[in-house]
Amino acid sequence: MAFPFFALLSRMRYIQRWGLMRNTFQENIQEHSHMVAVLAHGLAMIDRELCGGNANPDRCAAAALFHDAPEILTGDLPTPIKYANDDIHTAYRQVEEVSARKLLSMLPPEIQAGYEPLLLETDDAVRQIVKAADKLSAYIKCVEELKAGNQEFATAAAQTRDALEQMDLPCLRYFMEHCLPSFAETLDQLQGGT
Repeated sequence: MAFPFFALLSRMRYIQRWGLMRNTFQENIQEHSHMVAVLAHGLAMIDRELCGGNANPDRCAAAALFHDAPEILTGDLPTPIKYANDDIHTAYRQVEEVSARKLLSMLPPEIQAGYEPLLLETDDAVRQIVKAADKLSAYIKCVEELKAGNQEFATAAAQTRDALEQMDLPCLRYFMEHCLPSFAETLDQLQGGT
């Protein structure tokens, strides 16, 4: 019997994000998931090592890698539609859960339990860090687009920054103060040049 789970995951690169926006550069959900994993791992490290928390960086990174996997079957619904009202948001969450369960069924039964918490996150602390990393990734995309002169992302940047500031996570506040400003710098500035 063939199990298509991993073959489907490889198709994440075909699903573009920011579909309603004019992009200077495209971003697919595979690239996005990688960045969210890097950010979730970093936030969890900051939580554990600098903020006195007990986040598990490896667990957060793994969950982040799979956070958009249901979109393989659903596509990426633009944020203004996804959050237009509570009914749409609730219905979309249900569609994502059906999609995640469908993906789980495409794995050998013996390993489904190991993937279930990654596709259907049940740990609130992990979910909170992954959500923060997801928003951070979106904000970084906005910063990069604005840096390239694309004002199409000005409103999205302001709204996403506002949403980040409303999250009550010490590790996120630390990242925003000490790490986030670097994303607006040039390569020379990042390398310590002029």
